[in-house]
Order: sequence, then C-alpha cells, then structure tokens
Amino acid sequence: MIERISVDPRICHGQACIKGTRIPVHQIIGMLANGDTIEELLKEYSSITRDDVLACLDYAASLALASPLAAPGLAGLHVDRLHLRFQRQQQ
Repeated sequence: MIERISVDPRICHGQACIKGTRIPVHQIIGMLANGDTIEELLKEYSSITRDDVLACLDYAASLALASPLAAPGLAGLHVDRLHLRFQRQQQ
C-alpha cells in the first residue's frame, strides 16, 4: 500500500500525497475524520481508488506508530526525518 503514497519536495511542498496526484494524505485523513465515507471521497476525487484511500490510512498509521507517545525511543525524531525514512522505503 505504501507505494501509493509519494513524498516529493517539488510537489505540495513535500507533503505526503497520493502518488500521481496533488492530493495530500492529510486531506483524505481529515475528510475521513470528519465523517466522510470512502465512497464519498471516491466521488469527490475521481482520480483516486479505494486502495489509495486505504494507503492514506496506512501511511497515517505508520506515522502514529512513530509518535513520541507510541514509541518513546523516537521522541526526538522530527516528522521531516520520518518522511525521509518513508522515501527510502519507497526506493
């Protein structure tokens, strides 16, 4: 699933986006958090798939695992470094 997410400093200021789009992961997660369904998201964004939405959730979950509360050993790790780690995993 992670291969569906890209982090590119030239696209959306380096924010994690659905690959091949300029739709930030945080936009999808925020819409789900506000009660939108996957079906509603797919109607709103015709260029994405259900697997793209699930990849956004997977990406958000991986960041939550690396949060200071979830993983005290990573407390000093800055989010930008997490993005770099994610980019390396994509290669």
